[in-house]
Amino acid sequence: MGRLSGFKYRKIVKRLKQFGFVFDRQAAGSHEIWYNSETKCSTTVPNHPGDMPEGTLRAILKQANISPEEFLND
Repeated sequence: MGRLSGFKYRKIVKRLKQFGFVFDRQAAGSHEIWYNSETKCSTTVPNHPGDMPEGTLRAILKQANISPEEFLND
């Protein structure tokens, strides 16, 4: 298990809000679009039960232009 494993949807959204992201709109199925007006970045977050796969979280962070180190630091 890597450093980015074991995060649930609620924890990820909480951290995205700390980086200035707000809910923008509902996408296909259970996916949501989150947007940061300061950085003009948007990211797609799946709202699924259980832990988010590490690769999915890495993709979310890449879209959001947030490094894994920044995400892990409180």
